[in-house]
Amino acid sequence: MSLATPFTNAAEPHAETGAALRFITCGSVDDGKSTLIGRLLVDSKTVLQDQLAGVQRGGETDLALLTDGLSAEREQGITIDVAYRYFSTAKRKFVIGDAPGHEQYTRNMVTAASSADAAVVLVDATKLAWAAEVGDGEVVKRELLPQTRRHTLLCHLLRVQSIVFAVNKLDAIDDAELAFERISGALASFAEAAGVTVAATVPISALKGWNVASRHPDWAGYSGPSLLELLEQLPVTAQDEAVPFAFPVQWVEKFSSSADTSRGRRVFWGRVASGHVEPGERITVLPSGQHATVAQVLNHTRTPQSVPAGHSAGIVLDRELDVSRGDWLLAPDAFEPVREITATVAWLDDEPLVAGRVYWALQGHRWVKAKVARILDRLNINTLDAEPTEQLEANAIGDVVLSLQQPLAVLPFTQSRALGSLILVDTASHRTSAAVLVRPAAAKA
Repeated sequence: MSLATPFTNAAEPHAETGAALRFITCGSVDDGKSTLIGRLLVDSKTVLQDQLAGVQRGGETDLALLTDGLSAEREQGITIDVAYRYFSTAKRKFVIGDAPGHEQYTRNMVTAASSADAAVVLVDATKLAWAAEVGDGEVVKRELLPQTRRHTLLCHLLRVQSIVFAVNKLDAIDDAELAFERISGALASFAEAAGVTVAATVPISALKGWNVASRHPDWAGYSGPSLLELLEQLPVTAQDEAVPFAFPVQWVEKFSSSADTSRGRRVFWGRVASGHVEPGERITVLPSGQHATVAQVLNHTRTPQSVPAGHSAGIVLDRELDVSRGDWLLAPDAFEPVREITATVAWLDDEPLVAGRVYWALQGHRWVKAKVARILDRLNINTLDAEPTEQLEANAIGDVVLSLQQPLAVLPFTQSRALGSLILVDTASHRTSAAVLVRPAAAKA
């Protein structure tokens, strides 16, 4: 496995920065993710006074409780599930996902990152702060935490377009400037080695609000924009409109109203995965291989019009075909369905992945059986080296070869998020076992 090349698509245009931005906060346990979101909500005046009154603890406001909604989260002081919050500024709307930092809940973090435009990876300065120099100038330091590395790599693999490092709790360090200089240097070295493009590294205090919503001048040797000012300028992820048309059928509807021009025909509803669709275009049905012409395209309000990638659509064909939920409507001759794929997997199950196991693979709404033909390697998140292995443990990242019982139309994840991603589900427990990112066919010998 190689992470030297960033998982980005050079053909993707940057979307307008005024659009709503979906971002997540991630990192290790107790790095201050929930507190940061609470600070953003408070400073953007999104939180009502009665809500603030409900998160008082010992006369102090506990900002983390604004997002930790589960009783278990409040009791243990950790985030378990992904909590989504909404706020806006004069320049932009935001959707925040507070991802859990504990290794046990990495699957929830992956779920949040898969649809994010940006990720704020928090780093607790008190866990990494370089102590005073000792002896002959030797500096005592600690390495980046495993979850900091793992979450950054997962965001990178999942094509999160913008990654921001936020070095938190520097207000608790005597020499904040020296600590920030060395921590940001370590983060830059790690990102360069992993091929991760970093949008910015910002020193913050989520507890006090320094450099969060507004700048805290002349602190920690940093003179750049605040975290919120950065988020207001980040681009949203472009849809896969340059990729040929692909459409996973989610629901089949039979019109009965005489007012509908499609009366007597079925409408196939779903979300356009890539490309766009217009009346008159030819399509191929997977898996049957039948062909038809698009007679009508409806948007989410049932208005006839062209529908691009990322938007819901209803498609009416010019003739009746056997099309069901889970089938795909594809641009003809644009895809070559395959029965074997090479992929990078983020293993999320407690039971290790071993060669020979069979899982359910889900792409769009289509389920097929997938056998793990072989495990190619595992990524060492500390050295970033690919190491030979016979199994992947929980939270490991590695490359595998999957043999599919039925063919799927796939593209490398670098080209298309929708066509290059699957999940593996345990056939017995029905647990989500892995996030699967398709690699180019020639990536492995």
